[in-house]
Amino acid sequence: MKVLVLGAGVVGVTTAWYLAKSGVEVEVVDRQAEAGLETSFANGGQISASHNEPWANPATLRKVVGWLGREDAPLLLRWRRADPYLWRWVARFLLNCNHPAARANTDRIVRVALYSRSCLQALRREVELDYDQLGKGILHFFRDSREFDLASAGIEATTRLGLARRRLTAAEVLEIEPALASMGSSLLGGIYTPDDESGDAFKFTQALAAEAAARGVVFRHDCRILNLEWDKGRVSGVATSQGRLRADAYVLAAGSWSPLLARQVGVNLPVYPAKGYSATIPIADEAQAPTVSLIDEEYKMVYSRLGNRLRAAGTAELAGWDLTMAPVRSRNVVERARELFPGGADFAKAELWAGLRPVTPDSVPVLGATHIPNFFLNTGHGTLGWTMSCGAGKAVADIVCGRPTDIDMTGLGLERFGSLAGSLSDQLGQWLKPAK
Repeated sequence: MKVLVLGAGVVGVTTAWYLAKSGVEVEVVDRQAEAGLETSFANGGQISASHNEPWANPATLRKVVGWLGREDAPLLLRWRRADPYLWRWVARFLLNCNHPAARANTDRIVRVALYSRSCLQALRREVELDYDQLGKGILHFFRDSREFDLASAGIEATTRLGLARRRLTAAEVLEIEPALASMGSSLLGGIYTPDDESGDAFKFTQALAAEAAARGVVFRHDCRILNLEWDKGRVSGVATSQGRLRADAYVLAAGSWSPLLARQVGVNLPVYPAKGYSATIPIADEAQAPTVSLIDEEYKMVYSRLGNRLRAAGTAELAGWDLTMAPVRSRNVVERARELFPGGADFAKAELWAGLRPVTPDSVPVLGATHIPNFFLNTGHGTLGWTMSCGAGKAVADIVCGRPTDIDMTGLGLERFGSLAGSLSDQLGQWLKPAK
């Protein structure tokens, strides 16, 4: 069997790796000159099963109202009248902004993230990969007591799912990461996940792509996908800038561009791009720079140590497929890092970047089969593409090869969305149901 993987980011490359391990002939297509040059290039660097709160939840909905009109808001929507993708996405997002949906989606996120973390660890035992990996855990820190208490209330629920976390005092936070001392009395405490990891997703993607190529995977770079072709209810080929490519099965792992390709064969994929910003900054003083990967819950920023570099990343901007960097937002990423670690890095040499994360309305990826027998999905991972890449890649490879998956796939497929009209009708029925 031959499989064509569309996309050579961290998700596409891991999918190709696990397919090749299964004895499948694999070809990967990507428009960039190398693997990992788009969303995987300069993300936050975290393998973060602890970062499991879906964007769609009642608390976020309240915050978004306060963020309206703020150019530096953690979540910014740039409304466009002629963008039906955004309007439909927002409608589905609102349908998930309730406690039952948020709990179900958290369970799904943790399920995939924990499985993926174990797959990554197994992969490292099999193949030696150099990607600035650190196994020092991830530390969420808080300035707001209400936010701290709300986050702490969820520890027990995720612990039952197998995610080890613990609440820390401010003093305990500083024992784990002394570089946060500059926060002074504003630091209230933290939540620590000791088994989470960090590392450079781009270096990982490049290294694994090289290993995959050594196993026979063919990579077609500088190859633009023009359109998907289908015949008699199946995908029959892909027209590209390098000619027509054919395979027995096709895996769509094209990140934020996935819905634009999927609709060509009648697959309605509720994925929308969320622009994230990052800055990569040379370390100036080891003693003042962090070594533990961090999440600032107030500003929704993450910080990871990647060798002799500090990666600061965060914010989400819903503005279509536009990669233009807003000066206020990119500058804000650097300034937040400077406030925390004023002497730790050379901020004048910060390298700025923006990439499009493929986000679903419920923050859960879309994995597995479609109504087209030979067309499969591995997309919609949002901010957790690096976190979920190995597990999602292995699960989708198992599905393509007709094998049982290692994890329960319930709630991870496209079928969970149904029709938007039906979802709105169901929600309206819940709202109008008489109180007992």
